[in-house]
Amino acid sequence: MGCAVSVYKIGGTNKKQMKIPVVTVFAPSIRVPVNSNFHKHLKGIVPKDLIDRLTSFRNQIALLAQQTDVSAAPELLRASEEYLSLVVGLTDQGFLGFRELVDFKWRNVDDGRQEITVADSWFELLSVVHMMAMLTLMEANSKLIPDQTVSSETDESTDNVRCAVDLLVKAAGYLQFCLQEILVHIPPHIKMKLPVDLQENVLEAAYIQALGQGTEMQLASAVQCKNATLSVKRRLACEQLSYFSQAHYCLSTCDNLNGYGKKHLSFIKWKYLEAKAAAYYYHGLITDKGSEPSCHITAVCCFLAAEEILTESKKACLNFCLTGLITRAPIAWGAMKHLNKKIPETAAKKSQMYAYLLEQEKSLEVLPELPEFELSLKADEYQMPDKDAAWESEKWKIPNQTLKTHLTDDDEEDDDDDK
Repeated sequence: MGCAVSVYKIGGTNKKQMKIPVVTVFAPSIRVPVNSNFHKHLKGIVPKDLIDRLTSFRNQIALLAQQTDVSAAPELLRASEEYLSLVVGLTDQGFLGFRELVDFKWRNVDDGRQEITVADSWFELLSVVHMMAMLTLMEANSKLIPDQTVSSETDESTDNVRCAVDLLVKAAGYLQFCLQEILVHIPPHIKMKLPVDLQENVLEAAYIQALGQGTEMQLASAVQCKNATLSVKRRLACEQLSYFSQAHYCLSTCDNLNGYGKKHLSFIKWKYLEAKAAAYYYHGLITDKGSEPSCHITAVCCFLAAEEILTESKKACLNFCLTGLITRAPIAWGAMKHLNKKIPETAAKKSQMYAYLLEQEKSLEVLPELPEFELSLKADEYQMPDKDAAWESEKWKIPNQTLKTHLTDDDEEDDDDDK
């Protein structure tokens, strides 16, 4: 998983430093480019200096991903932005023959044998922006767990939580761009070959998950804020529940989830249950303020439901940690640090207090529906960098024959010369 490599290396491994990673913000996967040389594919068609730059930036990204830890994510993101401005030229409608020229190879960092090669520049854009999203999620995780090699409590400083929210909505923006602006350009026959983590439903689940986790951070801040009302806390918990419910639906519709996909699904289920427990708890507190006996009965039902769901969430957390590559959940933090104690206490206290009402009005012991709220957290809109000016520097001449045939002919001529 991307979560596993965030402990020490983005792309490489170091057995001496191997630790079981702590996960607060989950990065479903991360892929990195395999070194590539554009000269073979673009020689004689694209100016040499432009080919050199394409090759240099891609290899730089591959090298950074292999040799740096998550603290270098900003440098990787900057290099990726510069590379994108070059790659976007290969997708230009004015250069129709360029799109399928280069074989782009990527590999999953958690399984070096899992590689994919696709001759489509839109696939390259998808892969780069997806990598940027995963790096941003990993960076958000590192903000909440500064030293992931040591078992310690999550750093809950206001600045770290605020920074994590900013990174999460930024990651959501990358993933939204993948869905709305890139994936639509990839033909069906290539989509069918895409690895699971680049397929539409999984991308959408990761996008919604990022917003759900951003809302989780907002709830954590609200719990710490003395001025935050119960209504605000309930609304945030219900919004978080909605996000994870949608993400779970997207991911559960995938038929071919691999080990990483199953871990992703188990993470979303864990967070869904936490949000549901919080939502029922805060809804119960608000309902209990009513003066009618039915209000107190409904409140008790909410508290008891929250307690039961909280127990389920702890089991789901353990299942997540043991699924696929082993990870650790952080020590309870944010809203759950508070609710792990308050939910059982309140459920016991209120059920004893209103036991006589429950006995009298058993017909009212029906779990109420939670209120629905408009989802407030939105992804940061991502804009692809402008096409590099080098693509406009001269008039391009596309050979009449297909470019791949042109290159094949060149290779055959080179072979004849060697003979």
